[in-house]
Amino acid sequence: MNISLPVNMITMKSSYGPNKEIYYPKIISMQNEQLQNNINQSIIDETQKLINQQMVEMPSPLVEMLGTYEMKNNQRDVLSLLFSNYAYHYHAAHGMTYLKSLTFDLIKGTTCTLHDLFKPGSNYIEQISIQIQNQINQREIPTLTEFKTIKPNQEFYIADKTLVIYFQLYELTPYVFGFPMFPISVYDLQDIINENGPLGRMAANN
Repeated sequence: MNISLPVNMITMKSSYGPNKEIYYPKIISMQNEQLQNNINQSIIDETQKLINQQMVEMPSPLVEMLGTYEMKNNQRDVLSLLFSNYAYHYHAAHGMTYLKSLTFDLIKGTTCTLHDLFKPGSNYIEQISIQIQNQINQREIPTLTEFKTIKPNQEFYIADKTLVIYFQLYELTPYVFGFPMFPISVYDLQDIINENGPLGRMAANN
């Protein structure tokens, strides 16, 4: 049996002045150096996008910024990372946080979109939307507008045998609710997942 080892990573830090620090991962010691370089460049790009998003959205000076990350999955040749960037601007009512995620299929050497996780032609948008609507009802989640459907490229990460769909602040719920997270078991999607993709590997029992 082939055993896939977790990838190794270290935490890097960039400082943009007092109270402005960004922490992000760097992959090291991979046998496939080109793939390692591609992943690290994707991480840098995503981290910078979050910084840029915070910079352009507010006209007042930036007082504080903190960028962090979480490793959500690092097994079965699937690496899934969640990035967070919090910033507070002068005279703002409160700070603002944005999330972004990256999921890599280390066998194919690609960055995964939500579409990539499912069989071609499958109704993954409808099935996931039904799961989310059920959770909104069961958990009595307050929504700003009626939830109808996810986007084809809805943001997600993988955590073990779970696909987690998430929304940004204000996108679905009031600010005070925080980030709406909807965990969905891979077994609830088993009929439509790509068996040779990341979710297929998570669902396998070996």
